[in-house]
Amino acid sequence: MAKKIIHQGAEAVILLDSKKNIIIKRRVKKEYRIKEIDEKIRKIRTRSEGRILKKASEVVPVPEIVDINETSKEIIMRFIKGKKLSDFLDSFALNKQKNLLKDIGSSVAKLHDLDIIHGDLTTSNMILSDSDSKVYFIDFGLGFRSHRFEDKAVDIYLFKQALEARHFKNWEALFKSFLEGYKASENYERTILQLKKVEKRRRYKH
Repeated sequence: MAKKIIHQGAEAVILLDSKKNIIIKRRVKKEYRIKEIDEKIRKIRTRSEGRILKKASEVVPVPEIVDINETSKEIIMRFIKGKKLSDFLDSFALNKQKNLLKDIGSSVAKLHDLDIIHGDLTTSNMILSDSDSKVYFIDFGLGFRSHRFEDKAVDIYLFKQALEARHFKNWEALFKSFLEGYKASENYERTILQLKKVEKRRRYKH
């Protein structure tokens, strides 16, 4: 069988077609929703993610879109041969880890300057390509467009939390490198100022 499931999430199933060297992201039906509403929601989200991916591809490495099928609620993309960064980052020398995080920070700056919010920035949603050693951003399923510094700050805050949870040994040095890369943003100072406010609010909640 050419197609095999490589990930089953709450919102979508990811299939690999090894013969065609493509990934198929198919949004799954929600039985608890009225059928017509479910169809509309999945169609809109498929279209929205496709548009964000296309826009993101102008500035950062993302999977190449082959097709967007709103009828079957599928986004078909080229398969990126590589390693999920969350699984391998800690095995690299610290200098390499820091260089990768600086590159990631620079890429996120480019996304934010285009008002693209990833929505789920973690090293689990990044692939280190075997062919060109670039970090590819994947899974824009929670992504959206926004010019608000609050949304950009929350994107960074969630990434910081993910680093601390998954790469706790060196997370502070890694996040510092990320911020070094993020300085490429034309709105760096305003976003970081907002990040400090977000962190302060979150601390008061816990």
